[in-house]
Amino acid sequence: MLRLGNPRRRIGIGLMAMTFVLSIFAGRLIQLQGLDSKVYAAKAAEQRVQEERLPARRGSITDVKGHELALTLEAREIFVDPSEIPDDRRDQVATILAKELNATKQTILAKLADRTSRYQQIAAAADPAAAQRIMAHDLKGVGSKHRYRRDYPGGDLAGTLLGFVGTDGTGLAGLESTYDRLLAGRDGKQIIETGRQGQRIPMTHSTLLAPIEGRDVRLTIDRDVQWAAQKVIADQVEATGSRTGSVIVMDVRTGQVVAMANAPELDLGNWMAAAGADRVNRSVTDVFEPGSTNKVITAAAALESGAVRPETPFTVPDQIRCADQVLKDSHPHPVERLTFSGVVATSSNVGTILATQRIGDEKLHSMLQRFGFGTRPGTGLPGEEAGLLPDWKDWSGSQRCTIAYGQGVSVTALQTASVYQTIANGGVRVTPQVVAGTTGENGAFTASPPAKRTRVISERTAREVSAMLEAAVSEGGTGNLASIDGYRVAGKTGTAMRYDTRCQGYCGYTATFVGFAPADKPRLVVLAVLQDPQEGHYGGEIAAPVFKKVMTFALKSGKIPPTGTRPSPVRIRAGE
Repeated sequence: MLRLGNPRRRIGIGLMAMTFVLSIFAGRLIQLQGLDSKVYAAKAAEQRVQEERLPARRGSITDVKGHELALTLEAREIFVDPSEIPDDRRDQVATILAKELNATKQTILAKLADRTSRYQQIAAAADPAAAQRIMAHDLKGVGSKHRYRRDYPGGDLAGTLLGFVGTDGTGLAGLESTYDRLLAGRDGKQIIETGRQGQRIPMTHSTLLAPIEGRDVRLTIDRDVQWAAQKVIADQVEATGSRTGSVIVMDVRTGQVVAMANAPELDLGNWMAAAGADRVNRSVTDVFEPGSTNKVITAAAALESGAVRPETPFTVPDQIRCADQVLKDSHPHPVERLTFSGVVATSSNVGTILATQRIGDEKLHSMLQRFGFGTRPGTGLPGEEAGLLPDWKDWSGSQRCTIAYGQGVSVTALQTASVYQTIANGGVRVTPQVVAGTTGENGAFTASPPAKRTRVISERTAREVSAMLEAAVSEGGTGNLASIDGYRVAGKTGTAMRYDTRCQGYCGYTATFVGFAPADKPRLVVLAVLQDPQEGHYGGEIAAPVFKKVMTFALKSGKIPPTGTRPSPVRIRAGE
């Protein structure tokens, strides 16, 4: 006979089991809704609330006439969520992305295979048209964001001067680095709530902080003159087998840099492929011994001291002993009777030493300092060097002679150009300027403050040195290849032994020519320097033609006419 169980007992056991289960649920509910509610709410908000950076448009860098040298263009960031892309669609997605973005399919497939990631960047700054074509495919897991990209329409035009930005838009070199905070502006941000598929949840709270656009920077550089200077120096570097070269064009009256070219120049569209040494602005970073271009400072010191006059005669052999060294002129010659003007015009080392002996080391050192040697030129450009000017008390026996003609001191190309700007400007040095001004938040242009002006030598001394430099470009001078038809030109050649760390001593040469025009009413200074040329090495032979081509172009571009005057005769040889 089947006996039925006690229903009361079964019900009691069932109730006890249900109570136990419900107590667990209740405890868990209390934990979720009470004790840990804030933690889970925060996690939910973290998944739901998305903060997106709204990049600010970077300001432009323009030339003096407003032509854009560096600008910001619209771009799109392309990204994928690998977890959203089905395995059987990966190849199709990778093929489309590779085609539209000109990327390798294998690289994209590798990113799509990372199923642990919810975000993989495929392109940081794609062309908007390409992004639009990609989004038209309606690929699941593929998205785009609004971004900007930096563009340099001139390629390598003023490359090392402008510098470049990194992938995050931060200025890394050149003016892009110096004026990064001004150019960059301030990024904004947007906070919204999204669903699992990334769609925005309607009626939810959102916060928007609009970005502030970067300001524009206007340079003193003239795009056309810059292009001509780069072309000429690049061609001459190649023709002479030089290691590097630089050209600087300056406005005599304002100290503004019209062109600053280097060879090789930096292609800003592919700067990462360039060697580190080719990413710097050699016009302000590379130091070298100036050679005979330095003789104008010695001449100015001698004239200012009253020890010599332009007509003072000197008996000049082709060599002279200084301490333990026998120093020579560039070419052998019989003993000559030269005026001091002739010493400068013919670039005689021996004659310059004889003049220096009349003024002393301290006065020469003081004049070098007044012309800016041993201090940075003051442009604020990255890497700007001060060069090397030893204290006169530390000069060796031979240094007391060699410094007079530019061996034993070191300068940059910009420092040398500034010396000739001072002479051309009647003895007043104007601190070189590269930035003409900037735009404000309201878009209005604000000019840079006027450059500092410093009286270095008297107007009379500047005029007398200018006459000597004009004689140096005449038929009997060393710089006759720099002469320009119809214009009066003043300038000086320089050929210096070059110290090179590769040979741990002097090997090779630095060839220089620097001058100004029109000589009687100066408007522009042009400097050309070539380092370690293999085909020829005299400044009058290989640097003077660069000066002539660049100066001719700059005069025509600036619509600077000849003055129509004739130079006063300068006696080169004493007794004539």
